[in-house]
Parts: sequence; C-alpha cells; structure tokens
Amino acid sequence: MDVTLREVHDSDLPVFFRQMNDPESLRMAAFTAENPADREAFDALWKRIRSSDDIALTILADGDVVGSAAVYGEPGEREVTYWVDRAYWGRGIATAALRGLLAEVPERPLYARAAADNEASRRVLEKCGFRLSAQARGYANARGEEIDEVVLTLQG
Repeated sequence: MDVTLREVHDSDLPVFFRQMNDPESLRMAAFTAENPADREAFDALWKRIRSSDDIALTILADGDVVGSAAVYGEPGEREVTYWVDRAYWGRGIATAALRGLLAEVPERPLYARAAADNEASRRVLEKCGFRLSAQARGYANARGEEIDEVVLTLQG
C-alpha cells in the first residue's frame, strides 16, 4: 500500500469529520473533542489549525483519504497526533504516515500522548523512535472519565 502525505484540502474535512465520529475509534483515542459530533466546533478547530504555524497533513493510502497527521504546540513542547480510519487499522499506515511526518519536521524533541491502554498507538510511536517518558492521568472526553495516559518523547 502506497502511503503519502499532502496538505489538507477542504474536501478532506467531511472525511475527517466522519472518521472522528466512529464510536470504536473515539474510544481508542480517548482524548478527543468534548463533543465530536459538533460540526461547527470541528470546522472552527480546522480553520484555526490551517491558519496557524502547526503542521497538519492528510494521509493518503493508494490515493484514498484515510486520516490526518499533525504537529502542534509551542516550540520545545510540540506534540504529534494522527488519526487513521478504523477500516485501515493494522496495515502499517499509521506508522508510515508518522515516519513521513517526522521526516518533514526536523525539530526535536517531539512529544506524543496516548491512552495507556491504547497499545496499538504506543507501538506505532515506538516504531518511530518515541520512548516512554512519563505517565499521567487525564480526562478522556470519549470515555467520560479520567484515565491513565502515557507520554512519549522523540529525542534528536
């Protein structure tokens, strides 16, 4: 499968919105928008992302829009995030996309967070060189409760 990244197009946003409202994906991601079904909030978020210095890219697999990958935050504290459509899980797409994103963003350190029980996401991050650096607890909107999370760091 050919995995590539490109700039986000307006036509990608409805696909992202649908992907980010899949119940199983929401539970896995855990730390999501307060109300992922709020289209106005979603559109406002993406407008802010696309007009900022953050880096947000569309993930394509064999030419199909399958998710997004981004680096955001203040210098020295920047985090990576990614979302892949559940229909494409387990095919190496998240790992390939994250590797591509990291190749485009040379600054280090970079950080990532995941629900502690999200072993798949942790494996993706570790394959890309991130290492466990902290454990924390945070409120997970998608689960409606505080849960354990892991913080991983990619050093230079």
